Amino acid sequence: MSGLSEHGEGGLERGAVDLQRYGHALMGTFGVPMRVLTRGEGSYVWDADGNRYLDLLGGIAVNALGHGHPAWVEAIASQAATLAHASNFFATEPQIALAERLLDLAQAPTGSRVFFANSGTEANEAAIKMARKTGKGTIIALEGGFHGRSTGALALTYKEAYRAPFAPLIGDVVFVPVNDEQALADAVATHAQDLSAIIVEPIQGEAGVIPLTHGYLALARELTRRHDALLVFDEVQTGVARTGAWFAHQLHGIQPDVMTLAKGLGGGFPIGAVVAFGDRAGTMLGKGEHGTTFGGNPLAAAAALATLRVIEDEDLIANVKAVSAHLRERLEAMDGVLEVRGEGLLLGIGLAAPASAEIAQAAVNAGFIVNPPSPDTIRLVPALTLTTAEADTFLTWIEGHLAAHPLNEGGR
Repeated sequence: MSGLSEHGEGGLERGAVDLQRYGHALMGTFGVPMRVLTRGEGSYVWDADGNRYLDLLGGIAVNALGHGHPAWVEAIASQAATLAHASNFFATEPQIALAERLLDLAQAPTGSRVFFANSGTEANEAAIKMARKTGKGTIIALEGGFHGRSTGALALTYKEAYRAPFAPLIGDVVFVPVNDEQALADAVATHAQDLSAIIVEPIQGEAGVIPLTHGYLALARELTRRHDALLVFDEVQTGVARTGAWFAHQLHGIQPDVMTLAKGLGGGFPIGAVVAFGDRAGTMLGKGEHGTTFGGNPLAAAAALATLRVIEDEDLIANVKAVSAHLRERLEAMDGVLEVRGEGLLLGIGLAAPASAEIAQAAVNAGFIVNPPSPDTIRLVPALTLTTAEADTFLTWIEGHLAAHPLNEGGR
């Protein structure tokens, strides 16, 4: 094919054929994919027709090191040639080392423990079981929260469209408004005798990048301690240096009882984790009370260890902070942008009109992959290795697009 462009204008003929095959072979749970991708390098991906895109979605905050980082590739290849899977009837060195490293990075106290799973949903399922082990039933979750789509985690996920087709779900889940301290205090008072846990995302990603305030998180910590309940931080999206700290709760100096992780932890390889802080939480799930076939297998653990090592060796937390500040400064100065929410490289561009889907479509057509989690928000969750020069290509494009298609609070 001739006339290929580095910015998505080379045609989509081969990809269109592949999408027809996709539609006949795969369930329609994700709708029609935007493109058929064939390879990636760093912060870029290429589609089946050879068009290049700057990937600012990062597999939804998964590809922490971008695509094909040499140290990550080498770690997986080496481990695959050594021992890929052993079952949890046996321990492996990568599994042990990863648990130790997570406890160290989380500054977890003596007695803390880790459970490995395959995804964030599965990690949250384990957290639900831990809440049940308190002997109490009620879990407080937040409006706008997203914790997964399995029937347990789905009960904690707020969006009715996700929940309704599969009701009834597990009961005793109470939803309260985000950052409304009085509403949280009232809900805890109402369910004080039966409160097992409060679960929150420090920054709600799927809701449109909504940060929880320090005061709200501090109140949740105070109330759970007062009523002998667990404070669970779902850091599936915010964890692993995404926000400019190893974990978002560290930005607030508030330690939970339970933290769930996934997404960026494996750098693109599926893995989830539960970090239980202290001896009480660390011993809540005993022998036979939970399990997994693949969780913590040596191949996944090696990928995660490589991801953590590269973040540290390449000082990517400093890069996250620098690129985040650059993005925020330029975006906030643009007409049509009301605000930029979030921390680090989990950013939500708050638009002056509900035009996010239209802008995301225009972006992919121009060679930029972004995400519209809510009608007036564009979400950016790129690789932690994104450079300011790479970011500038997107910033220049969106500034020009907004100038040519002005937004106002009444619409386009």
